[in-house]
Amino acid sequence: MFTRPRTPLDLVPRRVRVHAVRETSVALRRITFRDAEPVVPDAAGPGPGAPAGLAGLRAPGPEDHVTIFFPDPATGVLHAPTLSPDGGLQRPTGVVSISRDFTVRAVRAAGGDDAVPEVDVDWVLHGDEGPASAWAARAQVGDELVLAGPRGSTGVPDGIGRLTLVVDETGLPAAARWVAAVRGGPAGSRVPVTAIVEIGDDVDEAFVEDELEDADVEILYRTDGPGQLVEAVRALGAPAPDEYVVAVGEATDLAAVRRRLRHVVGARPDQLAISGYWRRGVVNLDPDAPVDPTDPD
Repeated sequence: MFTRPRTPLDLVPRRVRVHAVRETSVALRRITFRDAEPVVPDAAGPGPGAPAGLAGLRAPGPEDHVTIFFPDPATGVLHAPTLSPDGGLQRPTGVVSISRDFTVRAVRAAGGDDAVPEVDVDWVLHGDEGPASAWAARAQVGDELVLAGPRGSTGVPDGIGRLTLVVDETGLPAAARWVAAVRGGPAGSRVPVTAIVEIGDDVDEAFVEDELEDADVEILYRTDGPGQLVEAVRALGAPAPDEYVVAVGEATDLAAVRRRLRHVVGARPDQLAISGYWRRGVVNLDPDAPVDPTDPD
């Protein structure tokens, strides 16, 4: 049986500034953030509503995510949330407050002795249909946002003998972090990884393969039609007893994958980590919602 360790974290809003923008594919951007202003550490902790810097941001789990708050698209004004006395996020009233959840791609300290904390977040661009995509397509050095969280961290279970990843481009940051997590052991004892990745034509295959290191990668193109993910999973057969399957991406596609794994080949619930990061026709899907509401177990 697999058990994933869970660690509660302080839900802290952090005002950040774009430090660099890198185009990793026509449809993908990697945006690096630093603190918007120098942050002086407070031995007493951040406290409700007080500023906190990226040096305190922890995201050790492969799927840990932050909530990103965007400026009002009409006015360009960024209305930052604050911490309420009970430790939750309080949005300002009477103004536009738009947020979305994103996986943390990387957290690091850059620059030697005078290390500066940085956070990378990867974005999928899909025109101006959503506020996050519209913002990222135009992001420039110096632009400001607020990152809140992570609220908690879910780690990697012990004892994985094989890892299978089933993702689209929205799940690629989490998939890359999963590969790094299970490949962190001594040489010769690293877990074999199979990755099935569905992408659009404007995503660079070479970038996908680089992100997933030396995993065995099968790339599917969305333009070839629906149902490819579940067919690729069908071809793999039943998971081995020590195999762990992570599936993240479009919820409707993953519902079919989940049904195949749970009800056709009999995978144990503890072998599966399946999350819908988005759903066709739904705005701002809750990533903690079941991918198949008719069969949430």
